[in-house]
Amino acid sequence: MRRGPVYNPRTMPVYLDHAATTPLRPEVLEAMTPYLGGVFGNPSSGHAFGRAAREALDDAHERLARAIGAEAREIVFTSGGTEASNLGLKGAAWAGKSRGHRIVTTPVEHHAVGHSLAYLEHFGFEVVQVPVDRYGRVDPADIDRAITERTTLVSVMLANNEVGTLEPIAEVAEVVHAHRGVLLHVDAVQAAPWVDLDVASLGADLVALSAHKAEGPKGTGALWIRRGTHLLAQQHGGSQERHRRAGTENVAGAVGMARAFELVRAEREITVPRVRALRDRLAAALADLEGVEPTGHPTERLPHILSVIAHGIDGATAAQALDLEGVAISTGSACTTGSTEPSHVLDAMGYPADEARGALRLSLGRSTTTADIAEAERVVTAVLARLLAMTAPAHGVAAG
Repeated sequence: MRRGPVYNPRTMPVYLDHAATTPLRPEVLEAMTPYLGGVFGNPSSGHAFGRAAREALDDAHERLARAIGAEAREIVFTSGGTEASNLGLKGAAWAGKSRGHRIVTTPVEHHAVGHSLAYLEHFGFEVVQVPVDRYGRVDPADIDRAITERTTLVSVMLANNEVGTLEPIAEVAEVVHAHRGVLLHVDAVQAAPWVDLDVASLGADLVALSAHKAEGPKGTGALWIRRGTHLLAQQHGGSQERHRRAGTENVAGAVGMARAFELVRAEREITVPRVRALRDRLAAALADLEGVEPTGHPTERLPHILSVIAHGIDGATAAQALDLEGVAISTGSACTTGSTEPSHVLDAMGYPADEARGALRLSLGRSTTTADIAEAERVVTAVLARLLAMTAPAHGVAAG
């Protein structure tokens, strides 16, 4: 029988694409393992096998809820962050259609949000995008001005997945809820492992989460729905998840997600400053390269993302060159890598298309080591310096 590739951390390249996905943490796999084998029952079955699965699923609801400051009944497990945003946005929009059809958002949202809202436009919903500044931050006053009596929903992400900029969600929530009946959806997929997330005090009504950004399993996410928020199910066929998301539940995934978020919360005070220091060390090394410009907010940003534009260089070419040298990064969101179109995020931030094509995202994780960053400093600076030298007459960007 042919075997797949074996992971050996001593021979694998340096991985700096944790914003795309993270490795499954051993403690998470250990928690999941019983539900990948012996405890295989359907949680909806009334016999002993089903009851064992139901107990584990109920416990996962409780544990994830505690990790994010929620109530267990407010948690809906989904197939990932994309489905969570789809359910939250479409479910809330259709539930509120009799009161209004206007939805307010920003142009830097993840495609899980942007494409969901574009879909709703086909059914008569009006989607209004308010602008962001050069750093990718929205002005809450602009959100306020965009809300009319026909507005039922606002969607603003907690932090951008490409450049790492944190949005002023507390202020956004304040202006949104000054308008009676308007709901706030927040995509917290990228931010959740890195910020002190307490959904009950965040000010949102709907929050989308994903397991695999927090060293949990792929194919598992969750939507937090504030108690009392009306939502129309978007997937039908059963009464699972309190009639909000039909389908036999992924018990192992739910258990793994709950465990991952427990570990993230317990270790955040240690992990965040360490990773931020490593990120800043790498950022300082790249700052010495003429033609490399950081993007995103300089201080209001996630601690693990370093986003830059290498002027005059094609980002995909640079990423491929780095991959050959043993450092894995991305040109932006993993969901759009391979696209010939420049980043919609950088476009909204005011970068011309020719500059945006030089975008690179280097993202660290809990498992990133000092040795990883030392190697990345050596390789990334050398590769980018070589590529920049080849295009120096074209980019003509002054140092600093």
